[in-house]
Amino acid sequence: MTSSDPAQPPRRVDRAGIVIAALLAGLAAVLVWDASGLPTTAMYGMGPEAMPIVVASGLALLAIGNFIDALRGNLPARESSDPVPVVLILVGLALLIAIIGFGGGFILATAALFVTTSAAFGRRAVLADSVIALVMSTLIYLAFDRLLTLSLPAGPLERLL
Repeated sequence: MTSSDPAQPPRRVDRAGIVIAALLAGLAAVLVWDASGLPTTAMYGMGPEAMPIVVASGLALLAIGNFIDALRGNLPARESSDPVPVVLILVGLALLIAIIGFGGGFILATAALFVTTSAAFGRRAVLADSVIALVMSTLIYLAFDRLLTLSLPAGPLERLL
């Protein structure tokens, strides 16, 4: 088929795709700007300030590709969306921040995020998910705390370990 085939509808510029490309480019620019303010701590080679630049480069490439596909009309049609899963994940992130902020610790905060995220994906076994989340969060906490000797936010459960 050629582009002048009357049976094939003409492709239109995808405005939402252009907005997404602009948001990706804006996020990349913010990362580069923020990384430029990080102090250089490496005596030689790359320091931790290099990673935001790597991520920003990836976002910039995604923005360029998305922009080109949006102009050509090559982006796939979007499905109708259900806002409930997104809201559940945002509630989980808010709980994570609140629990850590109020001293609840890493284990409880991560468990809350796990349970709300699994609910967002349609799972309704809240009790089983809570047990799984607590076990996994505890194992992750112990791995970071004991094996890697990195400190994660401590709360009442972490103090028992």
